[in-house]
Amino acid sequence: MPEDETERERSRPRLALPLPSNVIALQSTDRREKLRIVEALLFAASEPLDEQALARHFVEGEDVKALLEKLQGLYADRGVNLVRVAGKWAFRTADDLSFLLEKQAVEQRRLSRAALETLAIIAYHQPVTRAEIEEIRGVSTSKGTIDVLLETGWIKLRGRRRAPGRPVTYGTTEAFLEHFGFESIQDLPGLNELKGAGLLDSNLPPGFSLPNPDDAADLRDDEEPLEDEPLGSGEEDDEGRDEPT
Repeated sequence: MPEDETERERSRPRLALPLPSNVIALQSTDRREKLRIVEALLFAASEPLDEQALARHFVEGEDVKALLEKLQGLYADRGVNLVRVAGKWAFRTADDLSFLLEKQAVEQRRLSRAALETLAIIAYHQPVTRAEIEEIRGVSTSKGTIDVLLETGWIKLRGRRRAPGRPVTYGTTEAFLEHFGFESIQDLPGLNELKGAGLLDSNLPPGFSLPNPDDAADLRDDEEPLEDEPLGSGEEDDEGRDEPT
């Protein structure tokens, strides 16, 4: 080829060649790998994980929440779902298939009616003292009932009421939310839901309403910090069963 033609050939603009497939898919492949990492961490975890715990496995600034929401969508129609409980994330059996695993996976915790009523009062009225629980129930509450709920890990001692005798105040825990599948305490059933489930009498007094549940960790103005004292100190010791007041 003459020298002038060679120069003209070199000066012609070259068409861009298509990028290799592995380069084109680099970003999506990277995202899929991140989703696999999140999936593996949640699958292997013995308890729900929060976004901060997951973020430690990625570079700073990674949008872990977006990865979780994407993974949640991918598992939406599967046998297990990615759910958010108590502000953390975990894989759980799909609700419509839970009956298949009841015998193998459901841990039976038989609580007495008194314990269930006490737990419900604490959940809706927290922070609440034992005397306030008794006033709402209309019967005295034995120390054993409170102890059972403390042993399950569903309630905790919050502080002490700024009142004569400085009675202990009680509230629910993250374990309570996790066991009952609530993301937050505000997910507790409302008045219409409780009536629909037959848990409340349809003929309620005029103006009856449920309190707005709040499990904020900060102590209220009428509470003071709980000192390092033996469990149950400051409250009467009684061995008896629940009796009408």
